[in-house]
Amino acid sequence: MLKPPPRAAELTVGQVAARSGVAITTLHFYESKGLIRSRRTTGNQRRYPRDTLRRVSFIRVAQRVGIPLRLVAEALSSLPDERTPTREDWARLSAAWRAELDERIDLLQRLRDNLSDCIGCGCLSIDRCALRNPDDQLGDAGPGPHRLLGAYTQPGNRQARPGR
Repeated sequence: MLKPPPRAAELTVGQVAARSGVAITTLHFYESKGLIRSRRTTGNQRRYPRDTLRRVSFIRVAQRVGIPLRLVAEALSSLPDERTPTREDWARLSAAWRAELDERIDLLQRLRDNLSDCIGCGCLSIDRCALRNPDDQLGDAGPGPHRLLGAYTQPGNRQARPGR
């Protein structure tokens, strides 16, 4: 697929896919989620405004750092449809995601630190396993790995996670 002309106001789905590095099906998915938009030609072909390239880049960078598409959609919906995200937009939006990223980093660090001597549930470290839950004591707290996710502090005492 040829690179789109620099002054082209609209791009085909193939041009957007080739230039952005995402599959056409991914573009269709992004469109179905309202992250990008297109218009249809009289022949029912999609045409994307050129700013779609920057929006797709924005989406991919946000996903790469672990931002859920739901939050990406909220961020993009705060921008005018006809304008691409600017450096200032990215600074503002990424600052709003800082708490989410900090929480993710904390979880990954706890995973790393608590699983350092774990070689997989066989479990050869059962006597000191941080995830051990004798007699399913945490079952009353609901589904999920409470200790791993930090929602568990001590037996019988659940701590709510902010923003969940």
